[in-house]
Amino acid sequence: MRNSKRVLSVFSLVMINVIAVDSLRTLPISAKLGLPLISYYLLAAFAFFIPVALVAAELATAYPNTGGVYVWVREAFGRRAGFITIWLQWIYNIVWYPTILAFIAATIAYLFSPELANNKFYLLATIVGLFWLFTFLNCFGMKVSSIVSIIGASLGTLVPMIGIIILGALWIAQGHTLEISHESSWLPDFSALGNLSLFSAVLFSLLGMEMSATHAEEVKNPQRDYPRALFLSTIIIFATLVFGSLAIVIVVPNGQLSVVSGLIDAYAFFFDAYHLPWMTSLTAILIIIGGLSGVSAWIIGPTKGLLVAARDGSLPHAFAKINRHGAPVAILITQGLIFTALSSVFILLDSINAAYWILSDLCAQMSLIVYVFMFAAAIRLRYTKPNQYGAYKIPGGKWGIWIVAGTGLLCCFVAILIGFVPPTQILVGNVLFFEGFLVGGLLLFALVPWLLAKKHAAP
Repeated sequence: MRNSKRVLSVFSLVMINVIAVDSLRTLPISAKLGLPLISYYLLAAFAFFIPVALVAAELATAYPNTGGVYVWVREAFGRRAGFITIWLQWIYNIVWYPTILAFIAATIAYLFSPELANNKFYLLATIVGLFWLFTFLNCFGMKVSSIVSIIGASLGTLVPMIGIIILGALWIAQGHTLEISHESSWLPDFSALGNLSLFSAVLFSLLGMEMSATHAEEVKNPQRDYPRALFLSTIIIFATLVFGSLAIVIVVPNGQLSVVSGLIDAYAFFFDAYHLPWMTSLTAILIIIGGLSGVSAWIIGPTKGLLVAARDGSLPHAFAKINRHGAPVAILITQGLIFTALSSVFILLDSINAAYWILSDLCAQMSLIVYVFMFAAAIRLRYTKPNQYGAYKIPGGKWGIWIVAGTGLLCCFVAILIGFVPPTQILVGNVLFFEGFLVGGLLLFALVPWLLAKKHAAP
């Protein structure tokens, strides 16, 4: 009876992984690294991406109940730690919303007035307006079906990503002038720590495997087929992100590269050169469709985990209430207010690139803390609940889990530390504001759940 659920082929799992992880938003910011981005992604794949996938597969099949990271951390360290983890996962998504919506707003600008992509007042008004629109609709229980979401993600992510890679390859094959010299180094420049600061953004671009790992139990032969699917997924995701970023690098000068509109800028350059300017608008529409379908689903998605925690008593009772449409209105409105306050960073900072990076950096820092909890939980559960395992288990016994999860932990700690260093590739302006925003944001968003958990939840 259990085997009847195992219907996913290796190909099916690979496609689920690719759609879950691949993101166009990260291409321009990765492109800021230049040729060394290849080295960054190779390191990230082996030190973070593969450990996340293996650990998540083991935990997801051992604890198949809904809840994901919340359940894993709760089982390892108790309800309070589980709540702090799910809170951070929820809050880093709120910090992520301004960046993805700024990316969408810059793409929308190309349809009627490209220069608005660099106007921070336009970006602020658009991202706040779009977010509250989707928040309002979700209060009425609006749900986008999984089929529509997958189609939107495919058309709006995979097609534009493959398209920019093809255009870049064609450009090189035809012998056009490149914005990078052949003598440029492919290795990171270790002469200054600031050169490594964007590594956290590279790691953030590889998030999502812990969600797709929940499907590992549905694979026909998990112990054999899941590693195969992971290997193929890693190659495809690595190739699309690296070559997509490189396609931007070869045509957009680094000094002029916007981390918000860099992708559509590159598309416009290619299509103008090939006398197909109308294709830029078509591509922009595809990117907008993909981005908005993702935002619509994510606005309501992470609130469900927080709703479960609220019903467990980890939050004030008001957050556990839902309206007649089944929507957690109190959580949605609180989410919107925090989002609006964070979006004001676009006004406070002179540079759009600086505002975009500081939000991306804070988001990456908090997400890495969540993965620290996840890796630590995997190690602890091997000792406290050794007989609790499912269809997939990391081989090698305790040595195996220490090597895999330990590598992931070390990578997270290093990335968190260098994330506090202003990047040399992006001018962040006032360094004191940059550091204060990061430290203050982490303290605020980590201290609040700890205090709430202490008051409302048992250890």
